[in-house]
Amino acid sequence: VGIEPTGHYWLNLAYFLDEKGIPLVMTNPMHVKRSKELDDNLPTKHDAKDALVIARLVKDGRFSYPRILKGMEAELRVGATFRSKLVEEQGAIRNQMIRWLDRYFPEFSQVFPSFGKMALAVLEYTPFPSDLAGKELEEVLALYRQSEGLQSPQKPKAKKLIELAQHSIGVTEGQQMARIEIATLVRRYRQLEEEIEALTEQLIELVQTSVEYEWLKIVPGLGDATIVELLSEIGSFSHYQDPRQLIQLAGLTLREHSSGQHKGQKRISKRGRRRLRALLFRVMMPMIRHNEAFRQLHDYYTTRPDNPLRKKQSIVVLCGKLLKVLHAICTKHQAF
Repeated sequence: VGIEPTGHYWLNLAYFLDEKGIPLVMTNPMHVKRSKELDDNLPTKHDAKDALVIARLVKDGRFSYPRILKGMEAELRVGATFRSKLVEEQGAIRNQMIRWLDRYFPEFSQVFPSFGKMALAVLEYTPFPSDLAGKELEEVLALYRQSEGLQSPQKPKAKKLIELAQHSIGVTEGQQMARIEIATLVRRYRQLEEEIEALTEQLIELVQTSVEYEWLKIVPGLGDATIVELLSEIGSFSHYQDPRQLIQLAGLTLREHSSGQHKGQKRISKRGRRRLRALLFRVMMPMIRHNEAFRQLHDYYTTRPDNPLRKKQSIVVLCGKLLKVLHAICTKHQAF
């Protein structure tokens, strides 16, 4: 059976066919889109034409075999995907809180650049500058101690906040509804923090049962959360015979546009798993700082006399090299 995968709608059919032992292949939606004009030279699109295009791509061997996730791999993929959605939602809530502060308490960021426990306590009990007017330092600190998880609020920050509140330029209208808004945002932000932390702990406990975890954790710069995301995207390194398959999966293969005497610049294809590519970029920054081997490679690539790379180019090369190293460690069972 040949299909063009669209969203998540193909998964039920894929598991059904797998249970029945019927082979399933997938055509790339980009290939279907770009080859639909080969026969009639028309950009028309309908179900009958799509089915014919997919059938011809399958006949020509232009398809791939999907990997049906099972067991721990399926659990990691579902859990990591849900965790990323929670993190994305938390970021949206954070942006809404920043927008709220820009309107009603713009001086807040001078004291609290991020939303830690004390910052959330301030937003919970004294969100407006007027809430701090006429209050003594100890009275304010006593309010903040009532917040969950905050036993000893920092006096210098509270003192500076009171001073800034006296000359605040924040909006003073619409505060009744704005108080409800910020209380709801703080409550949801804390809830997401707890949910993300609990889910991360469960995912780490799950990934620790994997044999590959024992080899990946010895690599300097790879933490438990990173290993969870990596294995949720890749599955098992044993599924790949060559590390170049992993590089292609991450969309890190080079593409070039050249014609005649014109030599185009090479760039990464970005055809692959976007989350895996983003994860590798995020991981490589601390790897360069804390992993001596990758730091020396980065220095070499950016300072070599022949064809030195820019820093971002070096990071792309090192992302591919990291996949090669991890593939060798997990398949050959050799220490880093």
